[in-house]
Amino acid sequence: MSDDRLERYSKSIAGDGLVPLWDRFGDLVRPRPAGQAGAHIWRYAEARESLMLAGEVISVEQAERRVLILENPALPGTSSITRSLYAGLQLLRPGEVAPAHRHTQSALRLILEGESSYSTVNGDKTAMGVGDVVVTPPWSWHDHGNDGDAAEDTVWLDALDIPTVSFYDASFLENLPAASQPSEPDGRAGLWAAGLRPTDRRPEANPLTAYPYVETLKRLEQFAAQTDPHPVRGWEAEYIDPATGGPILTTMSAFLSILPEGPSAGTYRSTDATVLVPLEGSGTTTVGGQTIGWKPRDVVVIPSWAPYSHDVDDGSAVVFSYSDRAAQTALGLWREETEADAAPRNRGA
Repeated sequence: MSDDRLERYSKSIAGDGLVPLWDRFGDLVRPRPAGQAGAHIWRYAEARESLMLAGEVISVEQAERRVLILENPALPGTSSITRSLYAGLQLLRPGEVAPAHRHTQSALRLILEGESSYSTVNGDKTAMGVGDVVVTPPWSWHDHGNDGDAAEDTVWLDALDIPTVSFYDASFLENLPAASQPSEPDGRAGLWAAGLRPTDRRPEANPLTAYPYVETLKRLEQFAAQTDPHPVRGWEAEYIDPATGGPILTTMSAFLSILPEGPSAGTYRSTDATVLVPLEGSGTTTVGGQTIGWKPRDVVVIPSWAPYSHDVDDGSAVVFSYSDRAAQTALGLWREETEADAAPRNRGA
């Protein structure tokens, strides 16, 4: 069929909601990922200034949650840090309570600053310290407060699967009439944290409320002292749901890594666009020909299937990361590739 006849044919069926696959096949089924999220860094010192100013101009009551969204510049207007994930910096000042609600979105919270706040999830009240990871499974009541004896500003990174839930048109929100929910822990979270499973009933979602940073890092350092690192990702452990042994949440995966000093021994890429937050140390990450310098509490996004490597300054670095690997793995989509140099890395952090 001639090009003119094909064009006329395509126009003739356009009004019927029909589109020829041959016109769009190359965009729909690609030979390799073409992620729309771009590599980017949000420097914490600069973002913090804006967040503290927000603390002066809007209250928690007005805002519901006083948060600055980290919107990927390559995804304007989407409120997304990657195509499937959301990130924001939340500020809670002394004496404030972020009111109780629940929603179908899953959430992780990485505490960046302050030691006087708490989070209550389904009645389990947990203190939050710097580096801790707090979990809010979907449709879990949760509120946050700042009432420590020496109360100070608390800042944390909110990580949610908002774009994923929006894709499925499955967003629901319910507010609790009271600002705070009753907190009378029944001890289940403590049993799970101790490696014990209560036998009265199985959990519907991740039964842990928090993963304390001090203990997590201690265990990872012990592991690093006895094993060789990944050429790029270093010594890495995944936060898991102890009830299933699977990812921390059904849509998101989270990791803690120790990156050894010096340049990576190769490059790495994977289909899950990843958000990195250094907690200790400093260095650079080169992704797609772009070199990004980072230090603690900066937020870096690495696009899907973009090769990257690290170069860590004096000493090692500790990095938290999260992505949609859990969802991709469940759907049979996730893929990774490591191109390692010939020289092995030394054992020990």
